[in-house]
Amino acid sequence: MERKEFKKSPSYQSKKNIIAGRNPVIEAVKAGHLIDKILLFTNATGEAIFEIRNLAKEKNIPVQHVPNEKLNSLTNVQHQGVVAFKSSVVYQDLQQVIDWVNEKGETPLFLMLDGITDVRNIGGIARSAVCCGAQAIIIPDKGVGALNEEALKSSAGALELLQVCRVNSLLKAVDTLHLNGIKVFTSEAKAEKKLFELSFTEPCCIIMGDEGKGIQSYMNKAADDHFSIPMKGDFDSFNVSVATGIILYEAMKQRMTNK
Repeated sequence: MERKEFKKSPSYQSKKNIIAGRNPVIEAVKAGHLIDKILLFTNATGEAIFEIRNLAKEKNIPVQHVPNEKLNSLTNVQHQGVVAFKSSVVYQDLQQVIDWVNEKGETPLFLMLDGITDVRNIGGIARSAVCCGAQAIIIPDKGVGALNEEALKSSAGALELLQVCRVNSLLKAVDTLHLNGIKVFTSEAKAEKKLFELSFTEPCCIIMGDEGKGIQSYMNKAADDHFSIPMKGDFDSFNVSVATGIILYEAMKQRMTNK
């Protein structure tokens, strides 16, 4: 099988990331521009709106319905009920990334982000992922911080070195991982098994959740194993970015020792 060559993410130096107006958005999508998401005025109607919805579905671009005040706050341009955000990241297909990693002879080490909205945390997570040898980050098309210029800057460019897979269902993504022999692990404060007692030398994906709400219960149930990060002091928990770095470092250490 011919090895797939993935496109690099565009440079995060660009400052213009908003497209406003019905025709400009249609033209941008048709021209193949990378679009992170499209915001539509809740009551917007017309042939152009119908076309935008169809194009978004065809290109797997998330569409969010918002009040007109939200659109007004984003741009001074006549938006006609439509605003699109240019993406700073090239999104990849999860199965293709799995195949690509396997073809390189590497053991998959993936991250899945469940409800993490702070782009600075996402940037920090990406930096740890690259430093510790993770190949990909899996995100949902809704409920996660936008991988925009701020996220790229926070990652110091690390997001450009990772494969980012955007999926419409994290649960379906777990099924895809399982079908490819990749185990899924979650971190839980009350889990009896400690981080260092888990084997990260096998193909695996680690789910990291929102600091406040944590990982969604149905995602926890779908996981193969759970672990906790030992703490010396009696405090709430690690920041999610710091926790991810600790987990990935343990995975890297085990893999380096196992060679």
